[in-house]
Amino acid sequence: MALEWTKERTPTWDEDKARIVGGADPGVFDARYKALRVGGLVPGTWWRVQDGGATVGYGWMDLVWGDAEILLAVAPDARGKGVGAFILERLADEARHLGLHRLYNIVRPTHPDSAKVTRFLTARGFTASEDGSLYRSVR
Repeated sequence: MALEWTKERTPTWDEDKARIVGGADPGVFDARYKALRVGGLVPGTWWRVQDGGATVGYGWMDLVWGDAEILLAVAPDARGKGVGAFILERLADEARHLGLHRLYNIVRPTHPDSAKVTRFLTARGFTASEDGSLYRSVR
């Protein structure tokens, strides 16, 4: 895989986001993603991950009090191939470049693979808190 990381200048909901983020199993992401329409603006900062021209994932970041809330989304056929780890490290680089303190992610209690996602993040330096949030320093 030769993964490419591209920041979206004006992020909009597109067919690839609808497929990868909006098409995720119920409980994975906020249900509002399923209601978005192609072409509509989306909040936060988005990066597209491509492999050979095909979109295989997304990274998302929203700045909150010096920390970065993040989202990682990987296409089902690209899972288990290092795309999620690639996205996570690029998001950490972006946060570090912005002078932020930490990355954090909230694994929803409704997520069908919450234990697996939590293990993925803790194996990459995140610490779980009692409310389901996971934090990692980027300094």
